[in-house]
Amino acid sequence: MPPAEDEVVIPALLRAARGSYGHAIRARLADAGFEDVPHNGAYVLGGMVDHGGSAGQLVRELGISKQAASQLVDALVQRGYLTREDHPEDRRRVHIAVTERGRAAAAEVRAGVLGVDAELARMISPGELAGLRAGLTALTAIRQRLAEQSRGQAGRGRPAGG
Repeated sequence: MPPAEDEVVIPALLRAARGSYGHAIRARLADAGFEDVPHNGAYVLGGMVDHGGSAGQLVRELGISKQAASQLVDALVQRGYLTREDHPEDRRRVHIAVTERGRAAAAEVRAGVLGVDAELARMISPGELAGLRAGLTALTAIRQRLAEQSRGQAGRGRPAGG
């Protein structure tokens, strides 16, 4: 017999629940002919289009290495979702922009998210949905605090001047 909902640890629930969005997004992208969007590419495209985030900021939010970030952006550029150009004011910087193909893929990402959101809203009460949002927001704050503490501890362990 499977454990009751309140017996499953929250990390397991979060991992399983995250798949709801991932499956919906991948299905929308594939149905629209965007099956070549790389892993984490939907997050970058959706964030750039829907929230005006920069590719660099969004890649940092993913918590992946600089090498993996560079490979992700390269793949999105090669597949026609992003363009990369020299920055107009600072040639040491690069300007990354979303193409029309990228915007179309981002629209499918958004539709996938909204579809899951709508189904979730039909399954639980508005109060439960508000509680879910509040809990996830609190977990995000905890993660940020722990990351800051970790960075602070790493900085204290270094010798002066190093």
